[in-house]
Amino acid sequence: MTVSPVLEDELGQWRARALDGARAAVGIAEDAPPSMRDALHGADSGWYALVALSALVVVADMQSLALPALGPEVTATLGISTPELTAALIFKSVVVAAAGLPAAAIAQRHGGRGRLCVAAALLWTVAALTTTFVVSLAGLLILLAGSGVGVGALRAVQPSLLVDSLPPSTRLRALSLSQAATSAGIVLASLTVYVAMSGLGLTWRGAFLAIGLVSLAVTALATRLRDPGYGTLDVAVVAAAARRAGSQPVIEATEDPATRLGALETIRRVLLIPMMTRLLVADLLIGGLLTPASTYLAFLLRSRWDVGPGERALVIGALPLLAIVAVLALAPTAERTFRHDPARLMRAAGILIGGAAVVLIAAVSMPWLIPALVLIAVMQAGVALTAPIVTMSVLSVVPPRMRPVTAALHAAVLFGAGGLSGVMLVGSMDRRFGTAVALGALALPALAGAALLGAASRLVDGDIDRFLEETIEEEELREVHAAGRHLPMLACRHVDFSYGSLQVLFDVNFNVEQSEMVALLGTNGAGKSTLLRVVSGLGFPSRGSVRFDGADVTYLDAERRLALGVSQVPGGRAVFPPLTVVENLRIAGFTLGRHRAAMDRGIEATFAAFPQLAQRRNHLAGALSGGEQQMLGLGKAFILEPRLLLIDELSLGLAPKVVGELLDMVRSINQRGTAVVLVEQSVNVALSLVERAYFMEKGEVRFEGRSADLLDRPDLLRSVFLEGATGNSTGPTGNGAKAPVGGRTRRRPR
Repeated sequence: MTVSPVLEDELGQWRARALDGARAAVGIAEDAPPSMRDALHGADSGWYALVALSALVVVADMQSLALPALGPEVTATLGISTPELTAALIFKSVVVAAAGLPAAAIAQRHGGRGRLCVAAALLWTVAALTTTFVVSLAGLLILLAGSGVGVGALRAVQPSLLVDSLPPSTRLRALSLSQAATSAGIVLASLTVYVAMSGLGLTWRGAFLAIGLVSLAVTALATRLRDPGYGTLDVAVVAAAARRAGSQPVIEATEDPATRLGALETIRRVLLIPMMTRLLVADLLIGGLLTPASTYLAFLLRSRWDVGPGERALVIGALPLLAIVAVLALAPTAERTFRHDPARLMRAAGILIGGAAVVLIAAVSMPWLIPALVLIAVMQAGVALTAPIVTMSVLSVVPPRMRPVTAALHAAVLFGAGGLSGVMLVGSMDRRFGTAVALGALALPALAGAALLGAASRLVDGDIDRFLEETIEEEELREVHAAGRHLPMLACRHVDFSYGSLQVLFDVNFNVEQSEMVALLGTNGAGKSTLLRVVSGLGFPSRGSVRFDGADVTYLDAERRLALGVSQVPGGRAVFPPLTVVENLRIAGFTLGRHRAAMDRGIEATFAAFPQLAQRRNHLAGALSGGEQQMLGLGKAFILEPRLLLIDELSLGLAPKVVGELLDMVRSINQRGTAVVLVEQSVNVALSLVERAYFMEKGEVRFEGRSADLLDRPDLLRSVFLEGATGNSTGPTGNGAKAPVGGRTRRRPR
C-alpha cells in the first residue's frame, strides 16, 4: 500500500502524540505516582498477587541461603570438604540458571504462570524437607538439583507475573517490595537456623525441617495465584492513549499463534535491544560478586573472627535489615525518578553497584568485626537497591509476552554465568590468598559492571520508546482489522539494519500486495539483497517491523517464514551442488513435509516448464550451467508453492535467451497466485515484468511508484548503467524486454 507524503506526515504527528500518551500511561510522567492503596483500590487480585509472590520469594531465599549459612556444619557432618561444598553450590547455580529458561519458555507459550510458581515452590519445599535425611554428597546434589529447578523457575516467572498483575504506576514499588522479601528471606533463614540450633538445640537438619514447614505453609497460601494474561494492563493503557490521539492505522493486525516467537527467537530478539546487550554483560560481571559474597561470608566469619554457628546465623540474618529498610524507604523516590527520567535511575543503579564494590573492599580489609559487619550491611543495601531498578528497566523495554524469557535470561547470566564464574574465582583464590583477599578481588569486575550500567542508561529511553511504538502499532492494526480495510500482504516499516557497527538500511518502507510483482532496483551495495534477507528471516533489523498478512514476523526464524509462504531464490546460491536435480527438488518438498505424490506433481510441473532440466534430472546440480541452476532454483517454487517469492539477481551473467526463459517462468509462477519481488541490476529486464518498482540507493528508498515513471528518472538510472538506461531498443529476450544500453555494471559483493 502506498502512503502519501501528506498522510505519512499526519501519521508521524499522530504517533508522536500517541507515544507521549503511552509513556504517561505506563508510568513515565511528570506527575507524582498514586499511592499503592489508591492504585490498587478495588483490585483484590493485585493485593493478593503482591503478597503471595513476595512470600514465595521469602521462602525461596530461606531455602537457598540456609546451606551457605550452615556450610561448616554440613561439611563436618557429611564428611565432605569445603571445596566439595563449593562445587555443590556451583552445581546448584548452574541448575538455577538452566531451569529458568525452559520454565520461561513454557510460560511464554502456554501461560499459567501462577501454577508454575506454585509448582516451583513445591519442588524446593520437598527438597528442604528431604534434606533432613541426606547422608552423602550425592544425595545432597540430588536435592540441590530439585531445589535449583524450583528457584530457577520462580526467578524466571515471578517478575513478569508481578508486573502484569499490578498497574504500571505501582510496579517499581512492587518490585522493591519483592526485593525486600529477598532480604527478608535471608533474615528469616538465619533466624530459623539460630532458633533451631541455639534455642532448641537442634542440628542443621532440624533447621532445614523448619524451613521446609514454613515453605509448605506459604505454598498453600499461593495456590490461588492466577495468570492475568500478558500485558493486559500495558496494552489497555497504551491502546487508550492511542485512541485518544486519534489513530490513523496503516496495516492489518492478527493474533496468529503461528507467528508467535519461541524462546530462542525471543532471546535473539532481546539481544538486538541495545540496552540489553550492555546490561547482560554487566550482569555477568556483577553476578560474580553477588553469589560468592553471600556464600563465603559464613566462612569469613568463622575463619577470621571465630564466630560459632548460632551466632553466625544471627549475624548473617541481621545484615540484610539495613537493605530491607533502605529498599522500602527509597521505593517511592525510585518510582518518582523512573516516572521523570528512567535513564537517571539506571545511572543511579550503576553508582550504587560501584559504591557497593568499593565498600566490600573496605569490609574485607577491616580487622575489627563490628565495623566490618556495618560495611557489609551497607554493601548489601547498595546491591539490594539496584535489583528492582534493573528489573524494572529490563521488563520495560520488551513486549509483555517476552518478559518471562527476558527475566530468565537476566537471571541466568546474573546468578548462573556470573555467579558460577565468581564462585570459581573465589574458590581458586581462597586456597592461595585466603577468603578476605578472594572476596575483595570480586570488586574489580563489579566496578566494570557498574560502568556498563551507566553506559546502558543512555539507551533506556530509546528502547522504552521502541517498545511503546510496537504496542501503538498493534493498536493501529486492531483498528484497521475492525474497519475491514484492505492493506498489503507484506509491509516493511521504518526498517534499519546493520552489519555490526555498519548500518546498511535506513528507514526503509516496502510493501507488496497479494499476487503482485514488484521490482527492487538500485545501485551496487544499495541494500537490495539485505532487504530481502530481512524479509525472508535471514537477517533481523535493529529497528522497524516486517509484517506478513498483518502478523509481525520481524524476528521469526527463516524456516517458520517458509512455512507461512515466504521463499527466496538467492542470487547464485539457489541449489545444493553435490545433489542431483531431482534431489534438489525433493529437498524443497521435504522442507514443508510434502507427501510424495504432491512432490512428484511439483517435480513434473517443473520439468514441463523447463524441458532442459528434465533431460538432466539425474545430473549433479553443480554440473549445470548458470542458467540451468537458476531454472532449478525457480523450479523449487513449483514444489513450495509460496505466497511470496523473493528472487535475487535473476539475470546476472546469463545469456539473453536464457533470461527470456526465466522471465517466462517467473510470469507463470506469478499467474498461479504467487507474489514476486524481483531484485535486478538490469532495469529493462525488471521493468519488462512489473508495473510497480522501488529504487534504492545507499540503503534508502529513493523511488516508489509505477515502473514507467522510473524510466523518466535519469538521475536515478544513470547510477545503475555505465550509459543511458532509457533507450528504446528491444533486447533479444523474445519478450519485449529492453536490453541495457552499454552493458551492466559489475556487481560487487554485498
